[in-house]
Amino acid sequence: MRQYLDLCQRIVDEGVWVDNQRTGKRCLTVINADLTYDVGNNQFPLVTTRKSFWRSAIAEILGYLRGYDNAADFRQLGTKTWDANANDNAAWLANPRRKGEDDMGLIYGALGRAFPKPEGGSVDLLRQIIDDLSKGIDNRGEILTFYHPGAFELGCLRPCMYSHHFSLLGDTLYLNSTQRSCDVPLGLNFNMVQVYVLLALVAQITGHKAGQAYHKIVNAHIYEDQLAPMRDIQLTRTPYTSPKLIINPKIQSLEDIETWVTLDDFAVEDYQHHDPIKYPFSV
Repeated sequence: MRQYLDLCQRIVDEGVWVDNQRTGKRCLTVINADLTYDVGNNQFPLVTTRKSFWRSAIAEILGYLRGYDNAADFRQLGTKTWDANANDNAAWLANPRRKGEDDMGLIYGALGRAFPKPEGGSVDLLRQIIDDLSKGIDNRGEILTFYHPGAFELGCLRPCMYSHHFSLLGDTLYLNSTQRSCDVPLGLNFNMVQVYVLLALVAQITGHKAGQAYHKIVNAHIYEDQLAPMRDIQLTRTPYTSPKLIINPKIQSLEDIETWVTLDDFAVEDYQHHDPIKYPFSV
């Protein structure tokens, strides 16, 4: 929590106002932030200075791992986070490649599970990584990427957290995740959970111990209509001790994640939090 609050305070104190063309709003912005999560010791990075809806964040990362490209599938898992970008994004609604209601296009997991090859066909990047790590192989390039500049027009949104690089040292698995852009009051709360869960899950299904997850944010910002509640409410609160995440030990393979895993397979213990804060969301 301390590193999260330090970043929020840094943006308030040092941020520069930038006009955002997509949303039509100004953002108070800083460049480069690095956060670290101790997954091996189960220090779950859940925000405690307001209530965090962690179940929705986990549902979203499960949808990415399954390669979902439709907001309805995400809703069935337990999150409505893609409803607005799939159905209320003016640029996407006007895109002739949009297939219809709830279609998200080739983004995030849909791309990572079927990354196009120049000669045709595709590569399942996640399957390749899981197969390597399960055999104890690390080729220094175990990278799950959702970023393909040649395919931006095929999806409703460029990916924000776009790269997850797994590294194996002995029997301990590490993760470096890179995020090009972060809505800190709303998005970072989700992203912290997802980086942690991704390392915890992949370590569990490949038979390794989880180490640390390193989360780099390039452009960290607070939208102008989020500034007052961040500065005047959330930053005045005292954080609580980090809770713990419990993952069903029966999850043993990528096929398990693809087929039967639900939010009921995750639980959070000892989560103390302050009251919720309703931050505006920018489409």
